[in-house]
Amino acid sequence: MSGATLLGFLVLLRARGVRAERQGGSWPSASLLFAYALAFSLAYVQLSAGTGALLLFGAVQLTMLIGGMRAGSRPTGVDLAGLALALAGLLTLTLPGARTAPPLLAAFGMIVAGVAWGFYSLRGRKETRPALVVTGRNFTRAASIVLLALSAAVAAGVPLHAEPRGLALAAISGALTSGLGYVLWYAALPNLDALRAGLVQLAVPVLTALGGIAFLDEPLTLRLVTATALVLAGIAVVVVRRAPAAAHAGPSVEVPVEVPGEVPVDASGRVG
Repeated sequence: MSGATLLGFLVLLRARGVRAERQGGSWPSASLLFAYALAFSLAYVQLSAGTGALLLFGAVQLTMLIGGMRAGSRPTGVDLAGLALALAGLLTLTLPGARTAPPLLAAFGMIVAGVAWGFYSLRGRKETRPALVVTGRNFTRAASIVLLALSAAVAAGVPLHAEPRGLALAAISGALTSGLGYVLWYAALPNLDALRAGLVQLAVPVLTALGGIAFLDEPLTLRLVTATALVLAGIAVVVVRRAPAAAHAGPSVEVPVEVPGEVPVDASGRVG
């Protein structure tokens, strides 16, 4: 709800007195956003940070990879090598810290969250409207679904508990790190193919671990350094590469187009 409130305010501010754009977002995208947030929140109660990150982002990557292949995108050998490097780094970071097998239901919930986020991202790649408007509409719709779910929980007698500090942290998370973060993500998606969009998200567990060092006084270990190097190398291999056709293409040639009823003019402006 805090994310929907902030993004709605920014949409109105962007309009600058003109009627805000009412088109953008969709109920399917909002439902995927809700499913991701709900499954993620419930699953992480029973999972360690490393295990949860492995399950979540592994599911995201596979979902976007399969979705991209179904849309006609075919990964090259370089793509697969970069993916293998990144996944090896992720395994290096997370598996040694998972001392016991995760609870089956929680693990399944985190995989569901990853699949939902993967499909939400795939839908974002097709958006042509402003990312701020689309994300704001999706958040507003998702918030309405949350209110319905909360009302059903209250009606069913589910005990609710909240503390001021928890509510404040949730508001900051929804408005800033989620709301504005998702706007940036949706703005970037149209310029990324499915494989790259999925792969760059594998940097999140590494960034989380580095955040733990910076803000939680967690130790900098050789395992973290190795995992970081592998993940970033894998991302770099895929993101930096250029398609062979684009790399070997010759100089572009502008061909004058002759419109019926008009005098043909070439690219330099001379009458043909």
